[in-house]
Amino acid sequence: MRVDKYLWSIRYFKTRSIATNACKKGHVKVNDQVVKPSREVYPTDKIELRKDQINYIIMVNDIPESRVGAKLVDIYRTDITPKEAFEAKELLKYSKDYYRKKGAGRPTKKDRRDIDDFYETPEDI
Repeated sequence: MRVDKYLWSIRYFKTRSIATNACKKGHVKVNDQVVKPSREVYPTDKIELRKDQINYIIMVNDIPESRVGAKLVDIYRTDITPKEAFEAKELLKYSKDYYRKKGAGRPTKKDRRDIDDFYETPEDI
């Protein structure tokens, strides 16, 4: 089975075209080699993929006939991603929320004035 189709069928990507684009961008490696979307995948292959700033490492157990349900995914792959990768994502989430609340968008006029007042030096007055 093609690597893009495999990643789509075990639900790592929502659509097959997203899986294909990830392969084209070099985010997918099979046995430590960057691969094209058409690369065939076999049982015992090790797939590394970068998604949402996490480097997932997957061992292929079996090849599914088609896209499988979420409960059946573990039959076809073994996830050997280190726990540190998920912890790093949690820390990144907290660092982003520190400056502005999620959904706050661009600075308002009042925010802009506060920023200008903060950076204004006594010599400018």
